[in-house]
Amino acid sequence: MNSRERLHAIIAGETPDRCGFWLGNPDPVTWPIYYAYFGTADQQAIRRQLGDDFSWVCPELTPNTYRHPQGRPMFPAVADQTCHGAPGPLALCDRVEELDQYEWPEVAYLDFEPCLEALRNSGLLYRASGMWTPFFHTVMALFGFEQYLTRMYTHPELVTAVTDRVCTFYYEANERFYAQAGNLVDGYFFGNDFGTQIDLMISPRLLDKFVLPWIRRFTAQARAHGYQVILHSCGSIFQVIDRIVEAGVNCLHPLQALARNMDAATLARNFRGRIAFMGGIDTQDLLVNGSPEQVKAEVRRVRGLLQPNLIVSPSHEALLPNVPPENVVAMAEAAHE
Repeated sequence: MNSRERLHAIIAGETPDRCGFWLGNPDPVTWPIYYAYFGTADQQAIRRQLGDDFSWVCPELTPNTYRHPQGRPMFPAVADQTCHGAPGPLALCDRVEELDQYEWPEVAYLDFEPCLEALRNSGLLYRASGMWTPFFHTVMALFGFEQYLTRMYTHPELVTAVTDRVCTFYYEANERFYAQAGNLVDGYFFGNDFGTQIDLMISPRLLDKFVLPWIRRFTAQARAHGYQVILHSCGSIFQVIDRIVEAGVNCLHPLQALARNMDAATLARNFRGRIAFMGGIDTQDLLVNGSPEQVKAEVRRVRGLLQPNLIVSPSHEALLPNVPPENVVAMAEAAHE
């Protein structure tokens, strides 16, 4: 099997030749450490050396995708945000009618060609793409964290209206992108962090009302175009994994290993065979402080619990500079055993 065939099989719930591997998306400040260790500044060469199976090419992370005539970002509230607690431009908004005064992004300003070119150069890797679609966080930035949460109770119609405006943009953007990308994409990879270390940020009831309807729509849209669906959410989201499975999501990422009920044994006991998994190798302690042999032992343990439908990867994709490259190599080697 090549990488694309392997990950297709894993995510489809079939039996591959081995589990998959994804290095993740190391933070920009981490790459120079890896350049020095591997003796090259070619990121793709490092991935090839590690046996990476996965290529994530996201329009929003590709330069010059959104081309506003005045250089305005797609969502300035997100681009300018200094912390989740900071009030956003809609912090004082009380009526749905006021939303017309805000300048919303336009799909006409999207240019997908740089992203498409990167996809064309992905070789035989599994190609994950589509708009990242972080609508939960985008709406949070528009209101501000506290204002967002309180308005779910005091102004639910306003939260719904803002969510619909944001998600309609992402939905239309994906529709345009899929029409151009066609079979250059294997899986739709999108993400919103719903969990903290111990539980959900909001109750399952509020997720049902404000979030999951659009998760279902984005999932159905991608599957209608023939793509598999991979959903990213950090934190403890155990309470709603059943809902995610029912929504048609094929693979869950990144399995924050030390978050409550997100350990491999609990996930295997409750969801093995119902959804594929990507991640699960702890970045909070193990990859930072463990020895290469300890890392290998943990990869083998997680594999034993979650394979065959497992893509070994860090439990947070943005590897920080405190993760030694020796441990990254150990993770990759154990994944390929």
